[in-house]
Amino acid sequence: MTKDNVMKLFDLTGKSAIVTGSSRGIGKAIAEALAEAGARVVISSRQQQDCDAVAAAINQRLGEGRAIAIAASLSSKETLAALVAHTNQAFGAIDILVCNAASNPHYGPMASISDAQFRKAFDNNVLANHWLISMVAPGMTARKDGAIILVSSIGGFRGSRMIGAYNITKAADFQLVRNLALEYGPANVRVNAIAPGVIRTDFARTLYEAPERAEVLNRATPLGRIGEPGEIAGAAVFLASRAGAYVNGHSLVIDGGMTIGAEC
Repeated sequence: MTKDNVMKLFDLTGKSAIVTGSSRGIGKAIAEALAEAGARVVISSRQQQDCDAVAAAINQRLGEGRAIAIAASLSSKETLAALVAHTNQAFGAIDILVCNAASNPHYGPMASISDAQFRKAFDNNVLANHWLISMVAPGMTARKDGAIILVSSIGGFRGSRMIGAYNITKAADFQLVRNLALEYGPANVRVNAIAPGVIRTDFARTLYEAPERAEVLNRATPLGRIGEPGEIAGAAVFLASRAGAYVNGHSLVIDGGMTIGAEC
């Protein structure tokens, strides 16, 4: 296979994508990588000004029209519907959906979580993904082409004394992927998950900012360090492109080896 043919496997020219939670961290890195691969991207998070800044930077680097900014809240089905409608109006179709945004409203033992906090975690991390997928899937199934990616977490495979509710929602995302891969697969719509380990983002700061926590994480990871947002982005391009055309219902772990265990 020639170099040009290899590059074509990952070429997203002509595709359009929504990436939630893409004003920073993993979502921003994924949106930038999709755009670099040729896709037009929608930058979406809660604050319009944050989305505008990321979209402007992409357009300055890659050309006007490659990114647009549409703020939306995970907690509002109406604003998510508006996000989908505005994207269809701007780009004509949605070929790729990356559900990256998530919430962790509680840090501590499960015994101390309030009902409201538990509901917020579930609603934002699971139900909102279901809403968005239900909104974009009809267009994908009609065209018999589409890629849906949920950014979950290795927490969905593990227990935790401090982020238990968050991990429960991430485990639910894995099952959402499996179910929807069965439902949409016959229409050539692929549904997969990425399961990052601890990544250097503001969202995960409480897990690594203290030196003693960072040391424990580094010892527990065979690569000896936590990950960077850009190290997740390539997996999203793979799953969205022709290179991942036969990957469906899969959860791809990207954690430096943490889940396989390491001597501490």
